[in-house]
Amino acid sequence: METQAAPREPRQDRSRATRQRLLEAAIDRLASMGWAGTTVAVVAERAGVSRGAAQHHFRTREELVTAAVEYGAEVRLEQLRQRFAHLKGPRPSTLEVLTMLTGLSTSPLFRASLQLWVAAGSDPRLRDRVVPIEARVGRETHRLTVELLGADESRPGVRETVQATLDMVRGLGLADLLTDDSVRRDRLLSQWARILESAL
Repeated sequence: METQAAPREPRQDRSRATRQRLLEAAIDRLASMGWAGTTVAVVAERAGVSRGAAQHHFRTREELVTAAVEYGAEVRLEQLRQRFAHLKGPRPSTLEVLTMLTGLSTSPLFRASLQLWVAAGSDPRLRDRVVPIEARVGRETHRLTVELLGADESRPGVRETVQATLDMVRGLGLADLLTDDSVRRDRLLSQWARILESAL
């Protein structure tokens, strides 16, 4: 009796899967070991692919890491969109929105982005690649936050208040980098939610 061979995965699908493994491994490595510990060779090993296969997708570390952070940013935004899309009934409370945003800013994706920002701060070529990505992510995050909060940006000061909220959330992510800051963070979020509700 003949056995049928399992259908082969199309080359394009394999290539896409390899690329995604590399991007996820780069985020993981960047978040845990920083810029200095994130090389194409190390990421390829972590992703379980050959260095040659990795360099087929990304010729340099800069290409790999910026693509990974851009991919990670898209994942963060999609998580926010999905949480927003799946909300049933009334709009989430201000505190729930702040908690959602803070969860994104204390994630490995945020830590990876932070490592890239630090490296880009002293590398003009890397900065030129990172700034447009972060500007686009910043605009989309701001837009989604306005939707989640039900904020009316035609009112004076509202846009600035929303942006201050996003800057504060980013700062809370920084504070969580070295130690577990969750107890203090919860108190701050509760207080800011009250301030935000009166401001919006």
